Order: sequence, then C-alpha cells, then structure tokens
Amino acid sequence: MTVSETALPGVRLIDLDVHEDDRGAFTELWNARDHGHHGLDTTFVQDNLSRSREGVLRGLHFQNPRPQGKLISVLKGEVYDVVVDVRAEADTFGAWAGHALSAENARQLYVPEGYAHGFAVTSGEAIFHYKCTDFYHPEADQTLRWDDSSLGIDWPVEDPVLSDKDATAPTLDEMPREALRFDDVR
Repeated sequence: MTVSETALPGVRLIDLDVHEDDRGAFTELWNARDHGHHGLDTTFVQDNLSRSREGVLRGLHFQNPRPQGKLISVLKGEVYDVVVDVRAEADTFGAWAGHALSAENARQLYVPEGYAHGFAVTSGEAIFHYKCTDFYHPEADQTLRWDDSSLGIDWPVEDPVLSDKDATAPTLDEMPREALRFDDVR
C-alpha cells in the first residue's frame, strides 16, 4: 500500500496492493494495523454501499454536528470523486480536489471530518463503498451545491442526474455559518 498526501490537509490517496493470478485478484480494503502505520488509525462504525448509473452525481454531502470521516473505495466501475474543505476556520476553506477512483486502479480516498464529499459516475455503473467514523445523523445532514460557481469544480459529466436535495442545495456563501464551524475537528 502506498499512501499519498493531497493538497488538502488530512485527505489521503491510497493505492492498494492488488495480488493477481490466473484465478483473479485479491485486495485488502481495510487493515487497521497497516492503514494505522500510515496515520489512518481511526475507528469506523458504519459501512455504506451505493450503486449508481453513468451520469449520476451524488453530493456534495457532509455532517455537522457529528462530522464523519470516510474511507472510500469503488468496487465496480469508475467515479470522479470530489472533496471540498468546508471548515470555515481553515486556510484551505473552499478549496477542492478531485480524483479518479475505480475498481481497476484499486485506489482509495480518505476524507477526514470537516470536508464535503461527492462523486460523479463516469462508467456505465459504479458500486461505491465507504466506511464512516460516525453514524448517519439525519438532523446533522448538510448538502453543498455541486455546481457552486465560487468553487469552480470541473465535473466530468454534462447534465448530471441529481436528487432533488442535491439540485436545490445552497452554495457555500448561502450556507449557515454554524454549519461550517467544526469545533472538534483539527
């Protein structure tokens, strides 16, 4: 496993070891000891799985209060995964980074608490798995507008398929300030 820092503090790109032979392939998606050696010594309490068709865009989502860190893997297909720093007190507030994640490249992304997250499906179908550091709390659910012009995210899909929640979400400037304060997050 190779773990790389990204331009956003705490966000890490993880290239997993894939063991292939004539039968197929094997990959460890999570190993507390090995991931911990790379600074990912966190506890996960919930696993989520979504299946989406090409052109679907989900996000940008985060929780506050009760923020969630996420370890993301794509089990089938490919997505363009985007992370936005929504910590109002951070030097990188409003900065974003995007990465191609796929079953083929066996790449994971760790998204710490205090970041909004979303993805667009760039293959026929994607099965998307993520481990969370806190449970889902509907009352803490927050959504940031996917096409906020102040962010300038270069999504690789035209006319994405969106949920009503994602289509009508506020921009970063329209978000209540208390939703962007993360007192317990570094």
